[in-house]
Amino acid sequence: MMFFRSFVVFFFLIFFTSNVSSHKQTYVIHTVAATTKHIVTSLFNSLQTENIHDDGFSLPEIHYIYENAMSGFSATLTNDQLETVKNTKGFISAYPDELLSLHTTYSHEFLGLEYGIGLWNETSLSSDVIIGLVDTGISPEHVSFRDTHMTPVPSRWRGSCDEGTNFSSSSCNKKIIGASAFYKGYESIVGKINETTDFRSARDAQGHGTHTASTAAGGIVPKANYFGQAKGLASGMRFTSRIAAYKACWALGCANTDVIAAIDRAILDGVDVISLSLGGSSRPFYVDPVAIAGFGAMQKNIFVSCSAGNSGPTASTVSNGAPWLMTVAASYTDRTFPAIVRIGNRKSLVGSSLYKGKSLKNLSLAFNRTAGEGSGAVFCIRDSLKRELVEGKIVICLRGASGRTAKGEEVKRSGGAAMLLVSTEAEGEELLADPHVLPAVSIGFSDGKTLLTYLAGAANATAAVRFRGTAYGATAPMVAAFSSRGPSVAGPEVAKPDIAAPGMNILAGWSPFSSPSLLRSDPRRVQFNIISGTSMACPHISGIAALIKSVHGDWSPAMIKSAIMTTARITDNRNRPIGDRGAAGAESAATAFAFGAGHVDPTRAVDPGLVYDTSTVDYLNYLCSLNYTSQRILLFSGTNYTCPSNGVVLSPGDLNYPSFAVNFVNGANLKTVRYKRTVTNVGSPACEYMAHVEEPKGVKVRVEPKILKFQKVRERLSYTVTFDAEASRNTSSSSFGVLVWMCDKYNVRSPISVTWE
Repeated sequence: MMFFRSFVVFFFLIFFTSNVSSHKQTYVIHTVAATTKHIVTSLFNSLQTENIHDDGFSLPEIHYIYENAMSGFSATLTNDQLETVKNTKGFISAYPDELLSLHTTYSHEFLGLEYGIGLWNETSLSSDVIIGLVDTGISPEHVSFRDTHMTPVPSRWRGSCDEGTNFSSSSCNKKIIGASAFYKGYESIVGKINETTDFRSARDAQGHGTHTASTAAGGIVPKANYFGQAKGLASGMRFTSRIAAYKACWALGCANTDVIAAIDRAILDGVDVISLSLGGSSRPFYVDPVAIAGFGAMQKNIFVSCSAGNSGPTASTVSNGAPWLMTVAASYTDRTFPAIVRIGNRKSLVGSSLYKGKSLKNLSLAFNRTAGEGSGAVFCIRDSLKRELVEGKIVICLRGASGRTAKGEEVKRSGGAAMLLVSTEAEGEELLADPHVLPAVSIGFSDGKTLLTYLAGAANATAAVRFRGTAYGATAPMVAAFSSRGPSVAGPEVAKPDIAAPGMNILAGWSPFSSPSLLRSDPRRVQFNIISGTSMACPHISGIAALIKSVHGDWSPAMIKSAIMTTARITDNRNRPIGDRGAAGAESAATAFAFGAGHVDPTRAVDPGLVYDTSTVDYLNYLCSLNYTSQRILLFSGTNYTCPSNGVVLSPGDLNYPSFAVNFVNGANLKTVRYKRTVTNVGSPACEYMAHVEEPKGVKVRVEPKILKFQKVRERLSYTVTFDAEASRNTSSSSFGVLVWMCDKYNVRSPISVTWE
């Protein structure tokens, strides 16, 4: 293979031409295992029939050869060259490359992790677990990544510390044990990276990668804070883990081809966990590179954690929905940054702000036409505000149309004294604490309506703002409105997301090359920053998976996922159902389509009692049940796989998953659905579990048998669940229930979601 790559490079050195055809495009190309070399060789041989001196001639560009996450390669090709590839033996499929988006620490304490106790004991923290993060890179000098008192790099590690711009082999240590950068796909779409604003190396110029890495595995840092806010102990979920940083995300996003290459390298290097805080829109798994590459990682016994996306609260927006991936929703902790806005009619509105300066006395309010001209003024987009209208005033800006911190930049540029950022109905009661460049308060939809109603009826509307700093004890956890929702479009028979974890207003490490607001005009630099997104929730689960892996080294990724899901909490710190900040309001209870099985509880997850294990064959049979062709299944299996026959009827709902998703079609005759599950005993050797069911509205649920009697550890027992719809419905709707297997201290909980379409 090394000779083959050298041959490709040599070929380009001889025949390179700058005349690139306008019809060239970059593709992900899947091949049958061991045929990639043959296909690429055939592609180059076909060039012998072309005249390389013709004006229209253009060489193919081979970017990556994939050997671990999948079998295939990525290349920039003309239409004719793509046809040559398609007509070569061993070709399976090809699709255009595209850019994925990033799903932009007190957390450990909120989750019940305490040094020396439970999961943070000496034994579980001493074993070597390696977390690979595919992101924007890492800041190696950050205090969170010091390797003081760490043992030597494990001998099983096969990775490297790749040199590049502003990054040398000495940038790695016993904490950051590997670092690589992948940019060929990105540059083929966007153009060459501007190295005055980013680096063609693993160094993080944006901050996102440093933030996620320190959240998952950053060391303990006392007195961490953001300009005095959120001051306390910062720590990754599994702070003794090793980190491998794979930079595949850049200023405008993450190219699929680069993400696959990063996962491919991570598998080869020997990571135990892969953390992916990125994604695109939901799509069939056979054209989803993250799903395909994640399958390859799962086959190598690597746990893969992914963010669910930030497109909530709209239904069916969840991404990364393949059942072999752990899909993570975002939640609030009980730490808040309250600000009180007192408007002229003496009503008080509660918002969120990271500003820690003096209170603002009564100032005039400006909004829309009293702030600027054109439709953009309501959103405070660039150049929409007029200095003569807003100078010295508090400007009201609606969310949408531009970035939140960019709105603050526009208000400040125009002379405004402060900003009130109001959520629309779509964003619900969200209270984001953003690192704005001026005093700013985020306000939820309900208080926003009160504010705008007052503004419409007041001749001289005013407001005063009091900033209260950091507070603790708010109702939590609660699902963030932005967190993407189920049901999954790609696989509705598997409930997604899987779990919720802290993702709102998270303090973690930051890059010194980026301002906290991500604005170029912002001169501030911070060691720790506070940001929000399912991107922040994902590394929490990655670190917790590493904790469980350190205790149960022989557990499969599916067993770890099951343990996290079936032990999740469904009540908040006031012992009420976990709420949802979505459009329905903060008082609405979250459903399985918002937070999956519930909110992660790492202490309980290490001892779940029972687990739902799932093998590679189980997942392949699941793909068979989706009526995938043999060619499509080959994308995942790597070799030919024959679906069960001889009268075997496969149902997607029979996948041995820790949750249940039941779908009925309105007006159809089928009103009964039956699923089978198998559980493995990993708790007390002898335990008699009894089934307890809370039925979804409109559905009768029967479990057979109702008692599972285990005699030993690792014993496997099966049961069936029958769902009977009481009546058809005229409209699309959903209802939710739960099945719990109970024995002594164990409560193995599986959510049930039922949908009528």
